[in-house]
Amino acid sequence: MIVFPTGDQLHPYRQALIAGEYDLEVSSPGIDRPLVRLSDFERYAGHEVKLETIAPITPADGRRRYKGRIVGVEEELVRMLCEGEEITFSFENIASAKLVLTDELIKASLGTQ
Repeated sequence: MIVFPTGDQLHPYRQALIAGEYDLEVSSPGIDRPLVRLSDFERYAGHEVKLETIAPITPADGRRRYKGRIVGVEEELVRMLCEGEEITFSFENIASAKLVLTDELIKASLGTQ
């Protein structure tokens, strides 16, 4: 929020900042939103996610990117089914996670499951 003083104390750059008309656009993160809180993973259990870890789960394979379905959350752990294998991720090791846009997710967001 930008607040300008009134009267003789008007900011000298005010005219340059808001000269003419402008449109303020506000948007939501969208249906395929990023998951940033542990509660996000709980809320979207059963849905597909693309996830990247900070460090590999097993140093031997070096893999950091996964795509799968959220199975559930237990304490600080996120369980996912990836390529037929259940993998457990420490929440603190998740660098980024984003819902994958699927028909199921669209139906769930519209409340028509």
